[in-house]
Amino acid sequence: MRFAFVEAEKAQLPVAMLCRALDVSRAGFYAWRGRPESERVREDRRLAVQVRAAHEAGRRTYGSPRVLRELQAQQVRIGRKRIMRLMRSEGLRARVRRRYRCTTMSDHEQPIAPNLLGRNFQPATRNQSWASDTTELTTGSGKLYLAAVLDLYSRFVVGWAVRAVNDRHLVIKALDMALRRRCPGAGLLHHSDQGSPYASEDYQRVVLATNSIRAQTV
Repeated sequence: MRFAFVEAEKAQLPVAMLCRALDVSRAGFYAWRGRPESERVREDRRLAVQVRAAHEAGRRTYGSPRVLRELQAQQVRIGRKRIMRLMRSEGLRARVRRRYRCTTMSDHEQPIAPNLLGRNFQPATRNQSWASDTTELTTGSGKLYLAAVLDLYSRFVVGWAVRAVNDRHLVIKALDMALRRRCPGAGLLHHSDQGSPYASEDYQRVVLATNSIRAQTV
């Protein structure tokens, strides 16, 4: 493999420099060039294409174990050690998925409403139960926060808002959009987490001022 690297890079750097860096002799390199390619090298080159294809199919999140399972499902005969070696030589790495980061700020002294929704996540009709939450987004310009209001009957986002700060203004804006778009009748149950934006006096004031909302649960 070191001789193959010298062969690939000799157009950019002198052969002598490459051989010194890789601790191989120039004579050995030129002797290697004069020999026909081995069956194992040809097989590695063929398998490397399949390994890369499996890695791409997994959206570049696959490590060697999942690449192995993918190739085995295709009836490709290959071992995990060979996959690891080929992935290293091809510069393929598993992309680690970002873990979910909780954005709930529940360390506050605001009153917490009772959980009236329980686990009834399948209401009988639209505008019967809404659920709200916020999440953090990472963009090229920095962090943003998204607040969304979901109608649990249709699983449709009825209101949303995006701001650089996760605060009461963000969640109030999302709720206001939902109310203006849906104009729900009396008896709507609104469910959210225990975060300070939802428990804030301003948000509670909006909820209490809206006759259609029966109760808010956090």
